[in-house]
Amino acid sequence: MKKNITLLLLVVSAAASAQQLKLEDAVNIALKNSLDLQLAKNYVDIAHINNYIGMAGGLPVVTAGAVDNYSFIGVHQKLNTGEVIKRTGANANNVNANLTGSILLYNGLRVHATKQRLEELELQSKDQLNSQVQNIMAAAMTAYYDIIRQQQYIKTIDIAIDVAQKRLNIVKTQQSVGLANNADLFQSQVDLNNLEQSRESQRLIVDQAKSELLRILTLKADSLIEVQDTIIVDRNITLDATLNRLSGNADIVAADEQIKINQLIIKETAAQRYPTIRASTGYSYSQNNALAGQLLLNQSYGPLIGLSLNIPIYNGAVYKRQQKIAEINTQNAVVQKNILMRDYSANIVKTFQAYAATLQELDGQQKNFELAQQLLSLVLQRFQLRQATIIEVTQAQQSFVTAGFSLINYSFVAKSAEIELKRVANMLAL
Repeated sequence: MKKNITLLLLVVSAAASAQQLKLEDAVNIALKNSLDLQLAKNYVDIAHINNYIGMAGGLPVVTAGAVDNYSFIGVHQKLNTGEVIKRTGANANNVNANLTGSILLYNGLRVHATKQRLEELELQSKDQLNSQVQNIMAAAMTAYYDIIRQQQYIKTIDIAIDVAQKRLNIVKTQQSVGLANNADLFQSQVDLNNLEQSRESQRLIVDQAKSELLRILTLKADSLIEVQDTIIVDRNITLDATLNRLSGNADIVAADEQIKINQLIIKETAAQRYPTIRASTGYSYSQNNALAGQLLLNQSYGPLIGLSLNIPIYNGAVYKRQQKIAEINTQNAVVQKNILMRDYSANIVKTFQAYAATLQELDGQQKNFELAQQLLSLVLQRFQLRQATIIEVTQAQQSFVTAGFSLINYSFVAKSAEIELKRVANMLAL
């Protein structure tokens, strides 16, 4: 008895310390803590940093350099005057310094195409982030409602246990007056024990469902949480509206942007076949000192300005082949988008079929559950009056549990289909 009281106190204490978790809280925590979302945000930051005209090569380049070389050389010079200069180990110093700036004037508009591609890459990274947000929200919602489903199973089992306990009490009362045998008593006790074992097994499933939700929320798997909610299905979703919103799906939008990116790569590749014109200016300084030889000091300095022209004439048709590959990649991007549209459209239709069919079954299953509940109550009353057998009570009890489980399952399946349809249509929100 003391052991049972201690266990009860531990259960009450654990329940008291558990955190009450609502759907909105669960989704917000998932979005805040998601490691996948952090990666996606980092990719957005990278794309934003890359989206800069300097990364496309459109800004001037300024460089500075300096060289100071000391050497010990041998000098052997014969001048036209007949004088001969010959010396070994002569000290020489060579100093060169320059400051140069250059800017690209023209390269077949490759800089413009590159900058546009970087902009598209940034937009694509944001859409991929949006897709990740929708995926995380859907995962958190589904896991949240799965806990509710599993807990509803326990409630159904608890009702069945209550009926089994009443049945056992009735059998004990009848046996005390000689109206029941041991077989009925043993069968009632076995049925009660089986239901209690089912409840303990179901509690394990609930704990595992909570651990899965905690994983999605990136919280400690052994954290104590309590979920008290009901499954309410949105019945206003239509197939046409969902299909019409498919073009706004983040993955579809990202696929569209990939087509644009590949088209810009074609322009970048084609630009390599055009001349490149670059202007440059700067200042240079050079000084040579020698302790032997005809020229003991040579110093030059001053500004410089120049214009360079680079014309590609032939490189084994590499650029042409690269452009052809870029065109094929663009075609592949179009095909990949069409595949994505095909698969998402088929998924929407199949999911909506399950959603619509489940909603129809849900109303009928609700009525069936109410009938099973009334039947169980009626059969139990008849059993108490010895107008029904223990087998009839067992069958009514099993029918009630089956109807209860089916009702819960239909609600969860409909809710899961609703979440998936809204995810694909980019409509998930709190």
